[in-house]
Amino acid sequence: MITVSPKAKEYISQLLAKENKDTDTFVRVGVRGGGCSGLEYQLQFDSDKKETDEVFQHNGLNVVVDRKSLLYLFGTELDYSDGLNGKGLFFNNPNASRTCSCGESFAV
Repeated sequence: MITVSPKAKEYISQLLAKENKDTDTFVRVGVRGGGCSGLEYQLQFDSDKKETDEVFQHNGLNVVVDRKSLLYLFGTELDYSDGLNGKGLFFNNPNASRTCSCGESFAV
């Protein structure tokens, strides 16, 4: 399962409204090879669900993850920070053994 913090839900809801996305739009989270730690997070709005997708609903937000990425993301929380050290969405991934300093890539 992938969870969404209240702050992240609020931020994503604002983005969806700003971009005039319809109610069929969800957040797609994934992983691909790359980055300085070996794997990179992917995050985008989508409305095309595939057969290999798993759907989670948390805090009123639909999150879709392909099964392959779910192996690396199970138990991850999508959160939002507006602090001095950076502003934006980030992943709290309990499966990551190492992350890069920017937080955009990880290793297991």
